[in-house]
Amino acid sequence: MDRIPSAQRSANMRAITSKNTAPEMVVRRILHRLGYRYRLHAKDLPGKPDIVFRQRKKAILVHGCYWHGHGCKRGGQGAKSNTGYWGPKIARNRERDEKALCALRDAGWDVLTIWECEVADNDLTERLQAFLPETSCS
Repeated sequence: MDRIPSAQRSANMRAITSKNTAPEMVVRRILHRLGYRYRLHAKDLPGKPDIVFRQRKKAILVHGCYWHGHGCKRGGQGAKSNTGYWGPKIARNRERDEKALCALRDAGWDVLTIWECEVADNDLTERLQAFLPETSCS
């Protein structure tokens, strides 16, 4: 039994987007502050990575813990209602993510996955800098 009325639940679900999410915006702000320039949501690459550095052949995926089935405190709880739908749905999301990750790596891309729960970590800036080495200025 859902504790939120059906119309309100529908409105909540419609408001959830796959682009420009709060965790993605945090990562983008950090990258911009560090001086990196990037492209967004490359439709021509498997899985449409959130942030792409074409010349470096590097991609960053920013995943929501719940939607992509992360095993953390936030994502590991699972659905409280309609579990017959959400369990298989999130399993399919994980399968799709794994296929896209393998396809990107097979194409020679280096991929960093950042989970929603990791966005607040103090070492995120260092992780991003380690993933994206400095380039020489021309």
